[in-house]
Amino acid sequence: MRRLLVVALIGVAAAGCGRKGPPVAPERRVPAVVSGLTATVEGNAIVLSWMNPTTRADGTRMKDLTRLRVHRRAEAPQAEPKPAVLARGAVVGYDEIASIRLAAPAPAKVEGHRITWIDRTGLAVGRRYAYAVTAVDGIGRSSPPSARLAVTFLAAPRRPERLTASAGEGEVSLSWAPPAALVDGSPLSGALAYEVLRAASPEALLTPVTPAPITATGFTDTGLQNDLTYYYAVRAVRREAEGVAQSEPSAPVAATPADLTPPSAPANLVAVPSEGAIRLAWSPSPEPDVAGYIVYRASPPGEPYVRVTPGLVQSTVFTDRTVEGGRTYAYVVTAVDRARRANESARSDAVTATLP
Repeated sequence: MRRLLVVALIGVAAAGCGRKGPPVAPERRVPAVVSGLTATVEGNAIVLSWMNPTTRADGTRMKDLTRLRVHRRAEAPQAEPKPAVLARGAVVGYDEIASIRLAAPAPAKVEGHRITWIDRTGLAVGRRYAYAVTAVDGIGRSSPPSARLAVTFLAAPRRPERLTASAGEGEVSLSWAPPAALVDGSPLSGALAYEVLRAASPEALLTPVTPAPITATGFTDTGLQNDLTYYYAVRAVRREAEGVAQSEPSAPVAATPADLTPPSAPANLVAVPSEGAIRLAWSPSPEPDVAGYIVYRASPPGEPYVRVTPGLVQSTVFTDRTVEGGRTYAYVVTAVDRARRANESARSDAVTATLP
């Protein structure tokens, strides 16, 4: 009887396991590999950026990514970077130089699934460094290392100097002076170019305006919105056979493009005297941003014109009642637009009228 009971229990356990399906190999449940690893020499640092995995190695969605580890080793100048191989949570032959918790990633910056982290530790100018990044889930399982990336730590240029900005209509013209030396104090060497950066506010991230670095020390940014303030900086880029190094951004400057084009002058001005007043009428200026008109008068004609209307006339007619009988008056009219710094048109042709 006891033997039958044991056999029955084993059969039940086997049937229960069968309903769960075959077990998944542990290596298929680890986080997928970090992708898109890039490195840029900037000032006295190497800026790393990569995309965090969103799935596991088996392709299933991962919701518990908790940590990213950055690994580095110094390489011989011409040697092939040492392969990045994971063993017991460490990358063999590499030093772990950062462990970034996603719950509190600072000083790393997180934008969606992309992370940017800056390496400032123990870097030597002229040395070549290889990097790899691993991702760790909530129970400590590590992804394989990312594709390794080697970068030569060149001496970057110092910041460009004396950046100035001059605003025009729908554009800003920039000019600057080249940096005086490299960050380590040595003279400039290699091809030097510049990247123009722009932001819409002092707090916003500066992003490149130029699609590729330019060699000139001036640039005009066009197609801008008038009466909106833009913020600019410039970065120097040094190119050598060993790689590329860029400076930190220059001190920022601000500029506000403005509407500088006045409306067309009003046309077909006529003056009709009547009892105690002179009535004026004219054709409107064709521009859509006309805010109103100003009437000027001279008496007698040939004297300087004096503004008659204290504010803008919203229509294309005006009656001047501040006139005296027996006198002759000359009139001109101008149009004014809605720009923040209002532009006034040239004067219309003059007309004269004598009040009876």
